[in-house]
Amino acid sequence: MEALSLPINTLTNSSAKQHIYLSASSNYASVSSSLQLNPSLPTRPLTLRKSAVRVQAENEDFELKQMRDMAAARKRWEALIRDGKIKVLTPREAGYAVQLSNKPLLDVRPSNEHKKAWVRASTWIPIFDVDNKLDFGTIPRKVTSFVMGGWWSGMPTLSYDSQFLAKVEEKFPKDAELIVVCQKGLRSLAACELLYNAGYKNLFWVQGGYEAAEEEDLIVEGPMPLKFAGIGGVSEFLGWTDQQRAAAAKEGWGYRLVFSARLIGLILVVDALYIGAQQIGRYLQDIRTH
Repeated sequence: MEALSLPINTLTNSSAKQHIYLSASSNYASVSSSLQLNPSLPTRPLTLRKSAVRVQAENEDFELKQMRDMAAARKRWEALIRDGKIKVLTPREAGYAVQLSNKPLLDVRPSNEHKKAWVRASTWIPIFDVDNKLDFGTIPRKVTSFVMGGWWSGMPTLSYDSQFLAKVEEKFPKDAELIVVCQKGLRSLAACELLYNAGYKNLFWVQGGYEAAEEEDLIVEGPMPLKFAGIGGVSEFLGWTDQQRAAAAKEGWGYRLVFSARLIGLILVVDALYIGAQQIGRYLQDIRTH
């Protein structure tokens, strides 16, 4: 099972509500909200140092909790598969089941991945989707997510859809043979656990997700290849993702030249900005000296 690109809290049952979080930015929300700075702090270095130490300790404790939660989730998922409560399919087997037996395929990916490519006749109900809110609590999470790697991977801030189970229940009865899939296989496994606990007993999980699928396995629609739906950011622009490297090995030098040109262009732009900043600095210095 591949490593999570984003931390996940423990998936737990509750008679009132089930909460899941799969966004790296949410890991730091409690820390940023607990640190209350005010104008008097610069004159009180000891208090500032104590606050910094406290925040660091809280952050370390939270990371340890995330690791324990992830380990617990993996054990639960492995037990569900080992006990046969969730059956495993390869992408090719899933394609056969959809095309030959008309089995329903539930796509639980977020909208930023689904809009790039999707499987014909699949049903899209995201378990996590892009958080487009711009409020006091969301903006710090978005900034943290971007700084912690979102700029490179293109992964936006995601939030759990509390209506996920209700939406699935509207579409599929509890006795449906439901094939659940996402881009890499982890969100779909989390969705399988939720669905199983909600009463769905004929669940099939696509191991490896769409990234493990070959072109001939599934009937794909959309503007991009299915393997490329989960990439983005600077890494996609420069062609430095595993999916693009694999494509370059097949396509040859023509494919590589496109991204080499982009890299050269990026270097030239950075140099131009650096030289421009130096010139502006000299110009402002001349103005101050005259």
